[in-house]
Amino acid sequence: MNQKTDFKTRIRRWVRFVGLGLAGLTVLLVASCAMFFEGPYRPVTVVPSKPMVVDVHCHCAGIGGGGSGCFVSPHLQGSYKFNIYLKSFGVTREELLKEGDGLTIRRISEHLAKSTNVSTAIVLAIDGAVDDQGRLDTNRTEFYVPNEFVQRETAKFPNLLWGASINPYRPDAIQRLEWAHARGARLVKWIPSVMFIDPADRRIEPFYLRMAELGMPLLSHAGQERSFTHARDELADPVRLELPLSLGVTVIAAHIASTGSNDNERDVDRLARMMAKHPKLYSEISSLTQVNKLGYLREALQRPEFAGRLLYGTDFPLINTALVSPYMFPLNFKVGQMSDIAAIENPWDRDVTLKHALGVPDEIFHRTAEVLKLTQQATPAGAR
Repeated sequence: MNQKTDFKTRIRRWVRFVGLGLAGLTVLLVASCAMFFEGPYRPVTVVPSKPMVVDVHCHCAGIGGGGSGCFVSPHLQGSYKFNIYLKSFGVTREELLKEGDGLTIRRISEHLAKSTNVSTAIVLAIDGAVDDQGRLDTNRTEFYVPNEFVQRETAKFPNLLWGASINPYRPDAIQRLEWAHARGARLVKWIPSVMFIDPADRRIEPFYLRMAELGMPLLSHAGQERSFTHARDELADPVRLELPLSLGVTVIAAHIASTGSNDNERDVDRLARMMAKHPKLYSEISSLTQVNKLGYLREALQRPEFAGRLLYGTDFPLINTALVSPYMFPLNFKVGQMSDIAAIENPWDRDVTLKHALGVPDEIFHRTAEVLKLTQQATPAGAR
């Protein structure tokens, strides 16, 4: 046997050894999944139907195309995350420069129109950090989506509503709030950790009081934030939301405050403890099927503190990325079920089917419309 033949023989043996090893590992994995198979977190109910299933947490984006006023920092644009975000919206940088940032909102509407489960999405503006004079501080702002842009573009589509975003440290914050309310904004959205807002700051009490008078809920990110390149996570401690709640504001603490911690205590535990004290406090289940948050949806559905307080949301476009896959739930689904869910093309239908199959009850899918006082008669188009 020459050296060349000997080398080929060793390669074949190595390939056969690796193949047998992978086959054995697969058998062990399948056996383990079968041994520890749990099924859904709760009993599965009827798949929710489309009428008034509202996504409370839907993002849009832009780079300033078409004079939108949108802004993405050079730091974020240079991050690997930025191209993932664009792809998940179904747009390219070149398309946005050519057609304008409104293309992202048009694509959201087009995808949503094809959904058989979800009727409406609340598309969120995102304000930035502000300087000492209350002006937009582009040196500290990574991502800015103006209210005027979101209001104008969502008004073109009957299946979209909008949520305003107002940094309360702006000197004209209350006027901006009133402007948004008069133009159909359904809530105010904050990401305190990247907008550098302290929700417990008593200097912003007048803003909260006007929110309560107008009946404008606050959807505030709670818990750790990793979608951006930096964040002050202590500002997203759910306990800091005690102040607006005490002043009569309805608060929706996003993502059940998952993944964060403060004072050596998980943020989700801090939020759960607040539920009994504050009847106007809610949370929502967006992002809870992401790979970095596995286990949090189970907790949201099984903890009694969250019963009757959860809304449906997606955190779109993140549901349209590799962060979310039914294959991450081998202890809850059979292989065929995971394959069937993964094959669903529409992102909202795939998200609803995944969460429904994990045991999310019908009432959660419909609670957004109830809490925000939306009705089929008050359609998105008629609300403007």
